[in-house]
Amino acid sequence: MPHSPRLQNGALWLLNSGTGEFGHIELAAGRFEPVAFCPGYARGLAFIDGFAVIGLSRPRAKTPTFEGLALSERLAEKGAEPRCGLYVIDLGSGDASHWLRIEGVVEELYDVAVLAGVRRPMALGFKTDEIRRVIRIGLQP
Repeated sequence: MPHSPRLQNGALWLLNSGTGEFGHIELAAGRFEPVAFCPGYARGLAFIDGFAVIGLSRPRAKTPTFEGLALSERLAEKGAEPRCGLYVIDLGSGDASHWLRIEGVVEELYDVAVLAGVRRPMALGFKTDEIRRVIRIGLQP
């Protein structure tokens, strides 16, 4: 289940969502080369300053699409539960440098984006009053 293919520094990187692996295609050998394990169904990939930012989702409840994947076996081997959130992988070492777990009603992420140079980003919902009190200062597109 390859997902989110991205070209970065001359390499084709992707998420092998069915196994929970993040890696790149070894062109000379024509095979996938895993770099890191991600504890969730991986969808969404972005790069910044030598790091990969990966979106993770929990399996959908009552949906057979995610049943029987190698990801389930890998999680069981590691004694880990699937999570929803972000995983930040150091491309040099393959280690998870940072992570952010999202809990509550959000269980799936479909893509991620890096907002370079942005401080204190936030997300506003449409069901609360917050959106009426936001002031935006800057150039109009």
